[in-house]
Amino acid sequence: MPHAPQHADVAATELDSALRGGPFHIALRAAIAARGLPLQRVQHHLSRHGVKVGVTSLSYWQQGARRPQRPESLRAVRALEEILELPEESLLRLLAESGDSPNGQRSSARSYRSLVEASGVLDRLLAEMGCPPDVGLHSLGHHERLRIGARRELAEREAHHIVRAHRDGVDRFVAVHHGDRGAEPERMRVRALENCRTGRVRWHSDTGVLAAELLFDTRLRAGDTFLFRYGVEDGTAGVSREYVRGFDSPGGQYALQVCFDAVALPVRCHRFAQASAAAPRSGCRELALSGRHRSVHLVEPRVRAGFLGIGWDWE
Repeated sequence: MPHAPQHADVAATELDSALRGGPFHIALRAAIAARGLPLQRVQHHLSRHGVKVGVTSLSYWQQGARRPQRPESLRAVRALEEILELPEESLLRLLAESGDSPNGQRSSARSYRSLVEASGVLDRLLAEMGCPPDVGLHSLGHHERLRIGARRELAEREAHHIVRAHRDGVDRFVAVHHGDRGAEPERMRVRALENCRTGRVRWHSDTGVLAAELLFDTRLRAGDTFLFRYGVEDGTAGVSREYVRGFDSPGGQYALQVCFDAVALPVRCHRFAQASAAAPRSGCRELALSGRHRSVHLVEPRVRAGFLGIGWDWE
């Protein structure tokens, strides 16, 4: 009898460590062991949550032989967090954070860690520039156009913004560009294209994040609208497989167009949404590539906080 509490303490310690560092299957196995539930009981609890998952699948998940990927499987992971009394999104975070697929290939999706690191880096860059998180502008329309080059790289991004000031004295905007893995932001070039000029530019080499100040040469009053356009010449990273745009708060229309070089066309494209960096992706829908213009696009009439993006697969 005196050994039972010690065993429970060890299991709890292993679970805490697994939830912090992962990977997903180790954390899931530790959570099931800490609760002392056989897989049949876990399956029974899942069915009470309206989720059907086989005992074999649960066994594969905790062995790392397979990963939950389908929408029904991701619903099961969310239910498992509740059943196993885990912090909200703790397992989903580890699942999203892992960049490895079961067959050993790198996933094209930006990991949870990369998104969080980029967010922290951006906060520091803005602090260096003396820019508050709220620049005093509300987005009415945001249209982006990406050009994927002949080497399958993100060659260039152009953005057209329509904004409204919600306080007096606003005279600038901070443009953010997050390059693909291996990007060299010090080699990128920011181009002010319409109704703005480039001010200070800061970057962080390890994460590929670049922040550029765009000056309006006018001070907006609360309620004023303004249009401006800029571009970022990139081409510094390797093969690009997706583009993700994050939104801190609800806004106006967002449109994203991805254009491919004639000698480098993807085999399929899809759009997706993500409520947070730790949440599973949802709203995935295949996009047809336009033969004449070699492009795909998405249009969101009114964006919500979270992430939107387009991904594509190469042969």
